[in-house]
Amino acid sequence: MELLVITGMSGAGKSQACHVLEDIGFYCVDNLPSKLVGSFVETCVQSDDPVDRLALVVDARSKGSFRDIFHQLKTFREENRLYKLLFVDADDDVLTRRYKETRRAHPLMNEQYPTLQAAIAREREILQGARELADYVLDTSKTSPAQLKEQVHNIFLTNIQEGMRVSCMSFGYKYGVPGEADLVFDVRCLPNPFYLPELRPLTGLDKPVRDYVMQWEQSKELEQKLMDLIDYLLPLYLEEGKSQLVIAMGCTGGKHRSVTFAERMSQHVREQGYKASTNHRDIVKK
Repeated sequence: MELLVITGMSGAGKSQACHVLEDIGFYCVDNLPSKLVGSFVETCVQSDDPVDRLALVVDARSKGSFRDIFHQLKTFREENRLYKLLFVDADDDVLTRRYKETRRAHPLMNEQYPTLQAAIAREREILQGARELADYVLDTSKTSPAQLKEQVHNIFLTNIQEGMRVSCMSFGYKYGVPGEADLVFDVRCLPNPFYLPELRPLTGLDKPVRDYVMQWEQSKELEQKLMDLIDYLLPLYLEEGKSQLVIAMGCTGGKHRSVTFAERMSQHVREQGYKASTNHRDIVKK
């Protein structure tokens, strides 16, 4: 059975991720108390109609008992039961805005944590250990629902035990560095197609932009050095058991140079025999 444990910040998008997972064949249970995770998994395994793909959401709504999940995950490891841990996150200011828009109360707000900001800070403190243990981290601060769906598909559409998945993403520094990135490379040092009127409305997905970006000797040399570094690092990450690697390429607006490099890096990683996907976070932003 494929077992996925989902946790993360309230309001970050765990429920939305669950909906996507259900669409691709996971049986999802939201807000399962930590103490029941082990027995529920065993019930699913022993059932006359076994569950092939199971996703369990365990988060701060369990309150004081949340830390029981760490004991259960340790038990899973001792029993050699394979599982993956997904952490869904977002910036504090984004979470605050989402709660204000929905007018819902944060699950940790009480007399001890009377404000939304205090509740979010307390939740982040409780969940910090889980984020450090996570096999996958999805930061939804600057992603649209469609982009989140694409990311979940890229990671979980196939068997989650099948090696490491590499995500090559582009972004614009003007919109912030992606929090989920493991490796961040700045390609703002290269000539910018933005200043050519005929290329400005295009993106790195268009051949004229790609040709412009890659015509320069410094672009070719930088690409080769980055690919050499990635070729060296990937086997080391794989040996350490890393499940997901996010390589982020950044330029000013996230439409031209970073998109070009992310696409080319993704293709290179696939040619080396790894599973790779591409995500252009800011390509449609003005």
